[in-house]
Amino acid sequence: MSVVIAIANQKGGVGKTTTAVNLGASLAVAEKRTMVVDLDAQANATSALGLRTDADRSSYDLFLGSLAASECVRREVHFPNLDVIPASNRLFGAELGLARKEGREQVLRTALEPVRDRYEYLLLDSPPSLGLVTLNVLTAADAVIIPIQCEYLALEGMSQLLHTVRLVQKHLNAALDIEGILLTMFDSRTRHARQVVAEAREYFPEKVFATTIPRNVRVAEAPGFGAPIVCYDALCKGASAYMDLARELIDRRAAVDGNGAALNRGAG
Repeated sequence: MSVVIAIANQKGGVGKTTTAVNLGASLAVAEKRTMVVDLDAQANATSALGLRTDADRSSYDLFLGSLAASECVRREVHFPNLDVIPASNRLFGAELGLARKEGREQVLRTALEPVRDRYEYLLLDSPPSLGLVTLNVLTAADAVIIPIQCEYLALEGMSQLLHTVRLVQKHLNAALDIEGILLTMFDSRTRHARQVVAEAREYFPEKVFATTIPRNVRVAEAPGFGAPIVCYDALCKGASAYMDLARELIDRRAAVDGNGAALNRGAG
């Protein structure tokens, strides 16, 4: 069963794009058909995967309506199971274009619908803002993963995003679920980071992923070589963490799909 997952946080520098790229690659390594859609005008996910950021077919065309999603896909990027729709800096103009469209919050959902069943996982890398593009991302998604740094200010800053998620659930996408909160840049040597992890798990006991992403220099280096961490250094702690996250997500989705199947059998 296909699932569309937004990777979202209005705060920059929390590991959002790093998560989209490396979770996508890890799911592909786990033989799950996966697509990463870069929806940030900075196009960092695109360059981190070794693709050009001046492509003439990009996620901007999904908002413009000039091309079908299938025409924008770059196939088998690094792995047989990983496809990508790249971004370009033309996305900076998407907000203005969307403001004039009728049903502007539904544009991305409509554009991705014809291709979503080709994949088990579609990961949407959203911009670090709460504008119309991010609203499109949340409206198109079945679930959202929220990466946050292991620091108090990042934890406190979640309230604005959670408020936006609730508004989207109420007015645009009632089925949107919080897949999980992902703690990133964790340094086990610091008491501060350990306290943030403990508090996050106390406040959101069922939503925080068991996997934490460590602060790891190899993960930071990998985008400069245009490769996900499982290609750049598959044996480092960061690569292991993202593989653990992929396995945890696969297990969570299997449980969700299993519950749905059980309910359907009961209804029959």
